Amino acid sequence: MKRARFALLLAASALALSVPFGNAAFANDKLVELAKSNQNWVMPGKNYNSDNFSPMTQIDDKNVKQLKAAWSFSTGLLHGHEGAPLVVEGVMYVHTSFPNYTFALDLKDPGHILWQHKPKQDPAARSVACCDLVNRGLAYWPGEGSTPPLILKTQLDGNVLALNAKTGEEFWKVENSDIKVGSTLTIAPYVVKDLVLVGSSGAELGVRGYVTAYDVKTGAQKWRYYATGPDEDVGLADDFNKANPHYGQKGLGTATWEGDAWKIGGGTNWGWYAYDPGTDLFYYGSGNPAPWNETMRPGDNKWTMTIWGRDAETGKAKFGYQKTPHDEWDYAGVNVMMLSDQKDKAGKARKLLTHPDRNGIVYTLDRENGELVSADKIDDTVNVFTQVDLKSGVPVRVPEKGTRMDHVARDVCPSAMGYHNQGHDSYDPDRQLFFMGINHICMDWEPFMLPYRAGQFFVGATLSMYPGPKGDRQNSLGLGQIKAYNAISGKYKWEKMEKFAVWGGTLATKGNLVFYTTLDGFLKARHADTGELLWKFKLPSGGIGYPMTYEHDGVQYVAVMYGVGGWPGVGLVFDLQDPTAGLGAVGAFKELQNYTQMGGGVMVFSLDGKGPYDDVKVGEFEAN
Repeated sequence: MKRARFALLLAASALALSVPFGNAAFANDKLVELAKSNQNWVMPGKNYNSDNFSPMTQIDDKNVKQLKAAWSFSTGLLHGHEGAPLVVEGVMYVHTSFPNYTFALDLKDPGHILWQHKPKQDPAARSVACCDLVNRGLAYWPGEGSTPPLILKTQLDGNVLALNAKTGEEFWKVENSDIKVGSTLTIAPYVVKDLVLVGSSGAELGVRGYVTAYDVKTGAQKWRYYATGPDEDVGLADDFNKANPHYGQKGLGTATWEGDAWKIGGGTNWGWYAYDPGTDLFYYGSGNPAPWNETMRPGDNKWTMTIWGRDAETGKAKFGYQKTPHDEWDYAGVNVMMLSDQKDKAGKARKLLTHPDRNGIVYTLDRENGELVSADKIDDTVNVFTQVDLKSGVPVRVPEKGTRMDHVARDVCPSAMGYHNQGHDSYDPDRQLFFMGINHICMDWEPFMLPYRAGQFFVGATLSMYPGPKGDRQNSLGLGQIKAYNAISGKYKWEKMEKFAVWGGTLATKGNLVFYTTLDGFLKARHADTGELLWKFKLPSGGIGYPMTYEHDGVQYVAVMYGVGGWPGVGLVFDLQDPTAGLGAVGAFKELQNYTQMGGGVMVFSLDGKGPYDDVKVGEFEAN
């Protein structure tokens, strides 16, 4: 932490600091209770399981055709709008792309802005941001003692802020990332107990990834650990990987790199977190190594591309499983972590973590000790690996799909975008099904050498992307899928194709429904059992966020961010024409501009468009 600026009076700061850390459990319990309520959506993923599942049934498979727009809100900004809004006790909190505005909207009077936070940022952050100027969301902390309820946010310029949830006033502000070396922030903060967990972005510029915990009341840094480097930097517990020593233990954060390459080796984490209060572990993934050109960094490059289980209070890692040693394809492993309690094939009750990875494999681990339970292909067209060896945990590579120098790797499936990317998926515990949004995209890859320069892109590869084998390569369509997956059997109950990538993720409800957005701008509802399309609505712009749902005054609503952008929309957003521009995205999504345009906001739906508003009565506003 380089600097911290607090928007508190000194007396208030002293009071906040005087509250013992042991009271954190109280705040955590309150957040858990709020997450259980249908009236609230208090964190990314809805709850600590991060399952995006709602038990509400007012909207179901029988009446979903009656969904109509109830109200909408424009953020007034372009670029991609990822993630989902929060709803807490009658207020919707909306985030945006750069310059990272935050709006608090009164659900009793839709569109009424209770407060807005419009920060001033260093415009230099724009030039070092990879793949559009997105932000993935907000976090909420319920307050305690003299500390009010807080909204936590990140900014592209590397700052983390706490805002008074009632007024929008800055409570504290701290610099987490240094944009001078290309380190930015796009991640949604994550609240556990009295801690705010924050990752980092910038592996494409050689940024060494880390995760940091801040005191939610003051912004003071509690701990920080890295993905690469000496064990003390990485934060390995004494019993690290004790249950699975074959995954690797001590000394590998430097030994699996050539020289000091680990210092500019990437492994940032900008995706989604999950937390288990029972194990007191939080779970996340570290991303791709830098540069993309694998010839420049021999070795397994630990601990990039790793699923981590860390102690929330100390930050020490209990386990780390590296999915793709020596990643050659930019398969940044930061995707969603979803927690479930299920019986395995032997009938043993297990506490599980399921993670659909960019490398085309969906992994399920025992979240108590990190043991690999299953590893199935996201699609049968994955061709970089034949399988994952469940005993060693290592994927079995197909040599011709490697990306070594003096070799152009062709028809590599999945592409660097992955068959799954940042979308936040859902899990239906009644059906034991995960509903996953898929990018059905392959690529050609040609590496080249380049020097490292701080604050400049450090990639070293030219990519061409196009639809996967099940798509329409001639017309650049068929770039996405939606799938229902059972992690125990490894089988897919159903799958459906889409014109464009399903980038944002899914929402599952007890009403037998799965909601999701498409890049060309549709919000869709399918039957959870069959995948049958039951309803769709064309949004004002493409969707790269995931739907959420809440109840207000007895009415169930479904809300979703809209605003095309992100990596797949980078060509449209920046008006790029070269098919290899945007790290290969422009060629794959060249048809997108014919289906949608930019513009961000939120749309909210209910049965028959019901909402908390009435016609203004004649004379209502006349002076007395």
